[in-house]
Amino acid sequence: MSKSTAGTAGQPASSRAISFWYSQLDPTPPHRQHLSGSRRADVCIVGAGYTGLWTAYELLRRQPSLDVVVLEAEVAGFGASGRNGGWVEGMVAGDRQHWAGIGGREGAARMAQAIQDAVDEIGRVVAVESIDCGFRKGGSLKVAQTELEVRRLRAELEEDRVWGLGPDDVALLDRDGAASRIAVDGVLAATYTPHCARVQPAALAVGLAGAGERAGAVIYESTPVTRIDPGIAHTPFGDVRASFVVRATEGYTVSLEGQRRAMLPLTSCVIATEPLGPEVWEQLGWSGAETMWDARRRYVYLQRSPDDRIVIGGRGVPYRFASRTDAEGPPPADSALALRARLVELFPALHDVRIDGAWYGVLGAPRQWAPAVGVDRATGLAWAGGYVGQGVAAANLAGRTLADLLLETRSELTELPWVGTMGRPWPPEPIRFAAVRGVNAMLRFADRAELASGRTSAVGHLAHLISGR
Repeated sequence: MSKSTAGTAGQPASSRAISFWYSQLDPTPPHRQHLSGSRRADVCIVGAGYTGLWTAYELLRRQPSLDVVVLEAEVAGFGASGRNGGWVEGMVAGDRQHWAGIGGREGAARMAQAIQDAVDEIGRVVAVESIDCGFRKGGSLKVAQTELEVRRLRAELEEDRVWGLGPDDVALLDRDGAASRIAVDGVLAATYTPHCARVQPAALAVGLAGAGERAGAVIYESTPVTRIDPGIAHTPFGDVRASFVVRATEGYTVSLEGQRRAMLPLTSCVIATEPLGPEVWEQLGWSGAETMWDARRRYVYLQRSPDDRIVIGGRGVPYRFASRTDAEGPPPADSALALRARLVELFPALHDVRIDGAWYGVLGAPRQWAPAVGVDRATGLAWAGGYVGQGVAAANLAGRTLADLLLETRSELTELPWVGTMGRPWPPEPIRFAAVRGVNAMLRFADRAELASGRTSAVGHLAHLISGR
């Protein structure tokens, strides 16, 4: 579910108000009708993003006779699902100690394997359902441009080995090995993992909505849910009563009555270049579909899009006072300019590149800084989310996990350590505003200090401890 300042109940936002990704869809997806009067269902899902759509699809794949209703405040894919960087990443938020604290080292290992497998599962469904979203599994690079960043990559790799990841999961590339994949200016080293794919995320969301409907789901758009009670989702157009109500609202959970402190809505800015010609790609040395991010504290993330643009995200205003989510319009000019400047630092040949799109996305962060999936059978309430920006693959895994939990099917998924609650709520304002803005300022300071001195910043380390990263 999502909330827009540009529209009201029953009036969907335009495709251009969603993201550049969405505006590139041709033809533009038709808007679905809003709920008209109260009704009943077996399962009511609140939110037509990846989590809600995967859950509907997986429920009906397992039990086609179910009456599954999905309620969406705007249009399918309006939230983070239609705005993200398009990384289908075989990683899940939450450090290994968190998962081991719940399920032991074995549980942490099963969690890691499950999210890696989710990348291939998405590719399988995309092929079966003929979803044209540019899915391509090219792996991911994390690049270092300073000796300090190289040391950081080595330390991360050592930790990966301690937790059982071998060379087939993540490998360290030297200068030549890194440059042979993507010729980043001044690259000294990189780590590479094959467990990542790129997609056009809005196309994936729209394709999933269609696949869910073909399976039997009913999706109502322009239907904001104002409150969730046991067995009931309340909307301005009527109530939906169901045996189970699934909250799949991610960063927009704050718009639900009584849920303002359940999830912290963080924002990330994204820009897209003009399409680049073959000679430019040859100059950049970027011949594959690898995704890429840098090794700074305030990192940026990039992909080569299916239509040959570079899409780069990060930076921007991380949090708005009182958990506001009105990030549907263009981002501040300085946020887009900062991303463009970082793009040129990585690839000086792009100094004259045109920027064709700039937008924001809202992601959800629970206080435990790790996602959770759960069902309370006593109340009929279910939930999934809290991906902290790593939700494209995780939402698929969550949808399959929720389907098994709702249908009382015991499986390897229902034994994963993320089955549980979201943990404690966030503190009230102005504490959370000061904390988020303070951590962001600390990370910005740490990056400047580390680039100037070549030494690890204690401020940056403290910021990561505070944020849980």
